Amino acid sequence: MNDDQDLTISTDRMQLLLAGGSDEDFLHLRGLLARTSEGKDGQTQIGLDRATSLEEALILMSEKTYDLLFCDYRPGSNIAMELLRETREEDLGVPMVFLSDHVDSATLATAVRAGAYDCVQVSALDEDSLNRTIRYAVEMHCKEQQRERAEDMLRKLWRVVEQSADMVIITDRSGIVEYVNPAFEKLTGFSKQEAIGRSPRILKSGHHSLQFYRNMWREILSGAVYRDVMVNRKKTGELFYAEKTITPLRDAEGRITHFISNDRDITGRRTLEVQLQQAQKMDAIGRLAGGVAHDFNNLLMVISANAELTLEALSEDDPRRSKVEDVLSAARRAGELTRQLLAFGRKQVQSLQVLDLNYVLQEISRILPRLIGEDIQLVLVPGKDLSRVKADPIQIEQVVMNLAANARDAMPHGGRLTMETMNVCLDQDYARRHSMVPSGDYVLLAVTDTGQGIAPEHMANIFEPFYTTKPEGKGTGLGLATVYGIIKQSGGFIWVYSEPGLGTTFKIYLPQAQKAAPAKRAGPPLAEQCPQGTETILLVEDESAVRGTACEFLTHMGYTVLQAQDGEDALTVAQRYGGDIHLMVTDVVMPNMGGARLAGQLAIERPKMKVLFVSGYAENTVVQQGSIDVARNFLQKPFGLKTLARKIREVLESGVAARSAAALSR
Repeated sequence: MNDDQDLTISTDRMQLLLAGGSDEDFLHLRGLLARTSEGKDGQTQIGLDRATSLEEALILMSEKTYDLLFCDYRPGSNIAMELLRETREEDLGVPMVFLSDHVDSATLATAVRAGAYDCVQVSALDEDSLNRTIRYAVEMHCKEQQRERAEDMLRKLWRVVEQSADMVIITDRSGIVEYVNPAFEKLTGFSKQEAIGRSPRILKSGHHSLQFYRNMWREILSGAVYRDVMVNRKKTGELFYAEKTITPLRDAEGRITHFISNDRDITGRRTLEVQLQQAQKMDAIGRLAGGVAHDFNNLLMVISANAELTLEALSEDDPRRSKVEDVLSAARRAGELTRQLLAFGRKQVQSLQVLDLNYVLQEISRILPRLIGEDIQLVLVPGKDLSRVKADPIQIEQVVMNLAANARDAMPHGGRLTMETMNVCLDQDYARRHSMVPSGDYVLLAVTDTGQGIAPEHMANIFEPFYTTKPEGKGTGLGLATVYGIIKQSGGFIWVYSEPGLGTTFKIYLPQAQKAAPAKRAGPPLAEQCPQGTETILLVEDESAVRGTACEFLTHMGYTVLQAQDGEDALTVAQRYGGDIHLMVTDVVMPNMGGARLAGQLAIERPKMKVLFVSGYAENTVVQQGSIDVARNFLQKPFGLKTLARKIREVLESGVAARSAAALSR
């Protein structure tokens, strides 16, 4: 401080306290303060109180706020040290100056070590020295407080970084790690000792190009904040997704000296997003596949029906028979492909039954060895007290056969195929980790092979139709697509777990159903025959080519056939026809009026008429509305003419009339 600098105390009102000391000391200090702090109005700007004991000092301090304490520091007086201790314990935060009879360097050092800001001799004080003493004590106290607060803030910031759930990395300008927080150790598996002094390249996954890293370095070295999602690898080799923010750290001159990387683990969120995108993609593909299959079925009906009629017209030794038989064979194979597409698109008609999966697997296991070969061991692990599921037994058999065929192809040199069932309860935690899966009670069917496994790059596509890694001609790419569609249509879920070289497990979850007697497998198909009849049939079909060939065949079988192109046309034809109509064969989905609604209206006029529904696929009107008994009066397109003839006789000889079918739709 310069000598000519203003030595007066601030005009802000201050309050001081003298603890202990003599009357002379008090009067001397008060006189000095009165002269050095006199304001423009002649009033003293600094007040001075006195306490003769420690107790009195503490009482005064509880009643009033003091800016500075003068404490007696002489032999035989302990008020200074006791008051210092009390102010620290109570965290009063008041600066203190000791008063002594004699002050030398040793006394001053002792006082400062004890916690006082200064130690002065009262008798030696004048206005200037008192002014400087007060200023020094107050200023030092203030400085000790932007420091204590700064240290407290640093401690808080340190705890924030140390206890942050996000991963924090600090590197120097060249990228060498100088600090990692505990979240880094927990997430990556690398300890601080393993990370510090090395480059973040220890987390490199190989999923990003060299250009990706070049762009990152160019951006952060320019001083910009970098944000992106990065795929990193843990110490165990497991991948994780991190939402990364890199912030350059500058020194006082503005030069970049360090980088702070804040990484948030978004692996769980990313997994759910991928699952949702996959489900949406599969649903869109399913709708497309179902629509295409429906149109194909109508075309195949025309091809196969005309081929059958042509074959009937040829003699046994006609050389053209083999060509027509080839057409029929190709149509049947094409029909099987469309059925698989319908299964994938969840458009296949189901004959739902309450099943015991253990029983179904036991039955299938009798024929599986012939499919998978002798060098593959089949192991069944049936769950105890297994709950029932509601599903189509033929479809479940199709699922198991397709998975077994895939497992066989994955184990060309033999291995083990294990099929295991058990009751499981999927909780909320599982549902959060697996998008689109409601929590609840399920029956698990796990199919595990010890084969080659599935490469990671194929995992996202294995359930897509026509996607295959097999050589050309070795597979259609519809096997797993069919499995996926059947399980989804049955209200279940399927997940695949695989590691290259370590085999594959397909886990199928089907909702548990009410317990009931297990369904037996259907008996052998009816013997190949083509029964005839003389009844009158109303044939309702919007595809003219299908309607024409079916009409020709049924007429040839002895039936009287009335034709209609849709539901409204069928009502008109039925009203104009005066005789009995014994059976109506109608497509389910038609323009103007569908088959279920048509059957309901005709049931009023012709209650004894029976109904056979046919369809290329079953929309919600078939499956969800329950308007059709698929076990008794439904036929899935494409079908052969002989199959149609047998089904017509089956329905005609049953007791299900149009009125009963109409009741089902209400």
